[in-house]
Amino acid sequence: MTDHYCVFGNPVAHSKSPYIHAEFARLTAQDMDYEARLAAQDDFATSLAGFFSAGGKGCNITVPFKQEAWQLAAIRSRRAEKAGAVNTMLMGKDGRLYGDNTDGVGLVRDLLINAGCPVKDRRVLVLGAGGAVRGILAPLLAEQPKEVIVANRTVEKAEQLAALFGDDGNVRAADFGGLAGEKFDLVINGTSASLHGDMPPLPEGILAPGALAYDMMYGAEPTVFLRWASAQGAAIRDGLGMLVEQAAEAFFLWRQVRPPTAPVLAELRAVLSKS
Repeated sequence: MTDHYCVFGNPVAHSKSPYIHAEFARLTAQDMDYEARLAAQDDFATSLAGFFSAGGKGCNITVPFKQEAWQLAAIRSRRAEKAGAVNTMLMGKDGRLYGDNTDGVGLVRDLLINAGCPVKDRRVLVLGAGGAVRGILAPLLAEQPKEVIVANRTVEKAEQLAALFGDDGNVRAADFGGLAGEKFDLVINGTSASLHGDMPPLPEGILAPGALAYDMMYGAEPTVFLRWASAQGAAIRDGLGMLVEQAAEAFFLWRQVRPPTAPVLAELRAVLSKS
């Protein structure tokens, strides 16, 4: 019998998740389908309950429902608890909803496996202090970087994250101006600046020799942040691999089968390059 999965969002028609999970299912011979479902902004809980009462096995959650999904999950993984958001849910055998957050592990797997970029003992700069950054810090710190600095325009928000994740590793806060004179092996842009064609106000010279600049956003062309980093000699990478790897982690939670990600990522990259 075919098992049913979906992604909830608003908007959601643009989501690449149906394609990604259809490819994962094909490559691993899993009897399942996956669709995008539009949920009303003010009635996500009803849509979620209706999906599972009709026999749904699991779902992904995207903007703007990740925090509400966190509240609706009866059981949450530690990484979801720390992230304050849920992007993956499944119905347990006991009839309770389990919530997880696969964003951070998706980022780490893309860095380690696809980009060949080690995190251990490296100095890491994370830009931004919103929900996207909160979702990646625990898995990032689990890789034992030498130090993680969270930089934000409003330093108080960065300080809150540094305090929240202080038990996970060596993490501290800074404002953008306070980065002058620092050098980083890995710089991750978790701000929304790339959505608007903007650039975080970074001082020159913060990229160490051989550094990687990583933007959690992705598109057909490099973002302003990635173009800035490339002009300074850094390697660059966008967030498309993170998208595929976080989906693979969700797929593994649902099916207990880890799908191959390289062919799916290559196909998505080819589609983007043609757009």
